[in-house]
Amino acid sequence: QAAMIQELFPDAKNVGIIYCSGEPNSVYQVEVVKAALEKVGCTVNTYTFSDTNDVVSVTGTASDANDVLYIPTDNTAASCAEPIIAGEEGICKACGVATLSIDYYELGRTTGEMAVKILKGEADISTMAIEYYPNPVKKYNPEMASLYNVTIPSDYEAIG
Repeated sequence: QAAMIQELFPDAKNVGIIYCSGEPNSVYQVEVVKAALEKVGCTVNTYTFSDTNDVVSVTGTASDANDVLYIPTDNTAASCAEPIIAGEEGICKACGVATLSIDYYELGRTTGEMAVKILKGEADISTMAIEYYPNPVKKYNPEMASLYNVTIPSDYEAIG
């Protein structure tokens, strides 16, 4: 997703990341994406909130100070409406420009297979490797891309 920001918004130098501090999945994603963006020279500003009451003010502050926003897979932050690269397809469909989408069904299947290995004694949960969804798909929201005049590369799939 950090690479998507660079690909779709090549002139973006300041990237804002907004997320709910109470969602551990978001905290982890922020760390990973922030490091990747800083590695390519972007200034990354993070903005947190603890509940939906603060989303509008935090999003407004973040929008004013940054060229583009990133929202990880964060349920609380999904209510923002600025041009964003989203952490998952549902958020992107609502208010994002693009996402590197995963298949939650297949991710669940992988998790289930890991659980079976643990239950059968074939793997130790404390030492087993973290597994990721292996085939993410670049997707975009045609309406938002048009609204923000973003040229979408041909290898992106429209969210229908």
